[in-house]
Amino acid sequence: MTSRIIPAIKAFATTALMATLLSACGSRVTSENYDRIETGMTRAEVVAVLGEPDETASAGIGNLTGEAATWVEGEDFITIQFVNDKVMAKQASIRSRKPREAS
Repeated sequence: MTSRIIPAIKAFATTALMATLLSACGSRVTSENYDRIETGMTRAEVVAVLGEPDETASAGIGNLTGEAATWVEGEDFITIQFVNDKVMAKQASIRSRKPREAS
């Protein structure tokens, strides 16, 4: 029985360590990542930089679709507005700085 428990404990410890290391690898919500987002990028390109958003809201009329996607870490956030799956505007508040805007 002990021979089964030890490998299970090792596997659990390894998984926990990997999860901790991956979460500590860095924040998604950084000014560097914010600056990488450009008008005209697709949603998939933004997700490749920031990961899946924490919050979304969307609407559509006819062939026009819109989505606001927000990535949040603590008090910091990045919000991207998409129209027809392309970046149209972005805003951020990162590390207690004044909100940033760009179009």
